[in-house]
Amino acid sequence: MAPTGEHHLLSTEIVNRGIEPSGSMTFSVRVRRRLPDFVQSVKLKYVKLGYHYLINHGLYLAAVPVVFLLFGAEVRRFGREEVWRMLSESTGGYDLVIVLALFTLLTFILTFYFFSRSRSIYLVDFACFKPDDDLKVTKEEFIELARKSGKFDEASLEFQKRILESSGIGDETYVPKSIMSTERTSTMKEGRAEASMVIFGALDELFEKTRIRPKDVGILVVNCSIFNPTPSLSAMIINHYKMRGNVLSFNLGGMGCSAGIIAVDLARDMLQANPNNVAVVVSTEMVGYNWYPGRDRSMLIPNCFFRMGCSALLMSNRRRDYRRAKYTLEHIVRTHKGGDDSSFRSVYQEEDLEKFRGLKISKDIMEIGGEAIKTNVTTLSPLVLPFSEQMFFFSNLIKRYFSGTVKSKGGGAMSGESSHRLPPVLQEMSQLAPSSSTTTTKPYIPDYRLAFEHFCIHATSKSALNELQRNLGLSDENMEASRATLHRFGNTSSSSIWYELAYQEAKGRVKAGDRVWQLAFGSGFKCNSAVWKSIRRIGPLQAGSNPWLDCMDRYPVELNHPLNFH
Repeated sequence: MAPTGEHHLLSTEIVNRGIEPSGSMTFSVRVRRRLPDFVQSVKLKYVKLGYHYLINHGLYLAAVPVVFLLFGAEVRRFGREEVWRMLSESTGGYDLVIVLALFTLLTFILTFYFFSRSRSIYLVDFACFKPDDDLKVTKEEFIELARKSGKFDEASLEFQKRILESSGIGDETYVPKSIMSTERTSTMKEGRAEASMVIFGALDELFEKTRIRPKDVGILVVNCSIFNPTPSLSAMIINHYKMRGNVLSFNLGGMGCSAGIIAVDLARDMLQANPNNVAVVVSTEMVGYNWYPGRDRSMLIPNCFFRMGCSALLMSNRRRDYRRAKYTLEHIVRTHKGGDDSSFRSVYQEEDLEKFRGLKISKDIMEIGGEAIKTNVTTLSPLVLPFSEQMFFFSNLIKRYFSGTVKSKGGGAMSGESSHRLPPVLQEMSQLAPSSSTTTTKPYIPDYRLAFEHFCIHATSKSALNELQRNLGLSDENMEASRATLHRFGNTSSSSIWYELAYQEAKGRVKAGDRVWQLAFGSGFKCNSAVWKSIRRIGPLQAGSNPWLDCMDRYPVELNHPLNFH
């Protein structure tokens, strides 16, 4: 049982297991931790941090209209003949000095602002790698191949089967052939082979779509969390494409599923410091190198979710690329909870008792991840929400801060009428669900749909996506790209948010002026957001080579959702 006071962090899931031969129906009840309620536990310091980002250049922007008003007021006092008269007379010198001083001040402020502001960063185009069909496996084939590899006992196979059934992953994901071999797969040779396949496949498509030569690339950023050979993956790319000798290359390792946005942030900083340049960002993960053949259940979970994938982006700060670019980068907000020990060890690479290496997933990962996401979203909100939503949210937050909360003495989330319809044992188990609570001031959930037209939330698992949808107040349509990506390609780590954006483009939904929110989270524990604004309409034909084009008619799919009590 959970400690007293923690029942609100638990959710129960009652699953119909079918009818036994005797004719009676059987049920099973799952109890799992849920994400913390974002709105109920917002901290003012993160709201303050968001507003700090917002007013970073506010002084200059506020000064310009003030100087304009003063300058205009002074100028309206004089006609053209009077100005020339004052130039020749000493009596008007004082008033003329004021006008000239205001004009000089205005020129200085505008010049300083335009030279100190950040350069516009464009996303010219991107590509997502789609493996060959001979690497495609169904969930049933996945378990059967794992059994034939001889690396797992029946208990481990049954555990992975149960995880897959509730994962939200479909029957067309891709895995490297090496993981089903009876031999060891986490070798440098297999890692390099998989890296070459996915990275070069994505880059070849990117260079073809953008018609840019590899030698024209001035900045190269590669992120891969687990596989970090010497020479690095960035060096492997430079060698393969024979890039120029002064290319600025970076290789990010061990930074988890949110590293794709970190790589974009690094590329942005380098483009700000190097004018008239283009950058390539590659995000991927090696599935075979991180394959875990042991029996520790907390380390078997990544086997069930992670699949092959890679994305490659072309970013530019050149003004001439504006006409052909798809998006412009508006905001990046990064959150790191690594200072907390439980967050730091929530996703941890280590060896088990049998010395098999793998990623260990903490049982508290939902709660830890929820705290990081809450902090990131709270910081981002002042930058993107309309002023009306900010006012409602902020005033509500202040009221609730001073009024406090009053918990109800009632029971669970189910109504009395609904609970009596279940068998007695299920009624008792349903009391583990979070109790309903009221506050002296009802919490206000900002409508993020007013800030963004498209949502690309990291496709980690079905349960995580369901909880994020509930907390952020999003619709099924808002979550469609994330659920479709999880179903079709699985969890492709840091590249998943780009498969989701490719889905939006393939559907023809991206219009000029639309804003896209990419939200990614992973080990550390880190949560990062990127906001892009569409420059032009991107229809299915403009999407070019897209991994979704051959299966677009099958999505969205109807997934079976078990009965949930919240």
